[in-house]
Amino acid sequence: MRIGELARRTGVHERLLRYYEEQDLLHPQRLPSGYREYGEADVHTVARIRALLAAGLNTATIATVLPCLREDADRLVPTCPDLLQHLHGERDRITRAIEDLRTSRAALTRVIDAAPAEVEKELARRA
Repeated sequence: MRIGELARRTGVHERLLRYYEEQDLLHPQRLPSGYREYGEADVHTVARIRALLAAGLNTATIATVLPCLREDADRLVPTCPDLLQHLHGERDRITRAIEDLRTSRAALTRVIDAAPAEVEKELARRA
């Protein structure tokens, strides 16, 4: 299938599919005309890429973990021990980022809560 058909079937814009190829996540065949030719497996690969992006992984990380994943019903299953360790590290990184965001939100809340009543009233008046 051509890139337009892959885009239609996956709901991913052609430009993003080309980016996935640049990031070494997709490997379409090239026809003598230069057109990309995708197979049925690429539909599933794009779905895995989207799931991993939604899980907070970047494309560089996805390029390293994608070969060690298989699909089982509606979930991705790691098949390499090193991958599992890497995924634990990524989850820890995301947990730290969430904690940092909570700390930032709490600091911002303290600043907001310190606003004098007249400033709050002016804000309410403008709304």
